[in-house]
Amino acid sequence: MNLAEAVEGTEYIIKEIVTDDDELNAFLFSLGCYSGEPITVISHLKGGCVVSIKDARYNIDKELARAISI
Repeated sequence: MNLAEAVEGTEYIIKEIVTDDDELNAFLFSLGCYSGEPITVISHLKGGCVVSIKDARYNIDKELARAISI
């Protein structure tokens, strides 16, 4: 399952991030988005979703949401 399919308001644990882009991996790591970390989808939007990671909220697009396995 990935973040695009997640239920709003439910906390999940990130299993893996499926991307070949090292720069994107480094960016997500700097946000605290990596394997083993809890993540919550706050709301789904037309172009992606709003997520909560470590007491911060981020808006991510659908493509990135599909790359984050939970």
